[in-house]
Amino acid sequence: MKRIKFVGLDVHAETISVAVAEHDGEIRSLGVIPNREESIRKLVKKLGLVEELRFCYEAGPTGYALYWQLTRMGAKCEVVAPTLVPVKAGDRVKTDRRDALKLSRNYRAGELTAVWVPDAAHEALRDLVRAREAAKQDELRARHRLSKFLIWNDLSTTSNCFLLFSSCC
Repeated sequence: MKRIKFVGLDVHAETISVAVAEHDGEIRSLGVIPNREESIRKLVKKLGLVEELRFCYEAGPTGYALYWQLTRMGAKCEVVAPTLVPVKAGDRVKTDRRDALKLSRNYRAGELTAVWVPDAAHEALRDLVRAREAAKQDELRARHRLSKFLIWNDLSTTSNCFLLFSSCC
């Protein structure tokens, strides 16, 4: 019989808090590990057979690198929506350790909602779209800055300088 272990990870840029919910009910914290590829590899080895492990962590600014690494190793991993993680009334104390314990407990109970994880091609396209949006915002700011400069210096926005600038962009 497989003894599934549900591993909750509270992921940050430099560290990962780890908690495990055993199939028989025991939930324990394993502490904090560095957010490095070799540390994650050691953790997976330490926890046992990769087929018996189920990992989850909240979607956030660290992206999907951890998901891709764990799935490459053969582990099942889900990225969950942080806004849909159940919260007990009055549970105000928030620590990395408690978050990892809560994730592992809720994952074992099936109370977490996974999000779609993009593949490398989708992620590259999303990065391109974000970069374009940022460039368009920069362009608009520059146009506004220039028009305010021209107004401040009592120059018309129909002057050759402004027309030349607006025709090139």
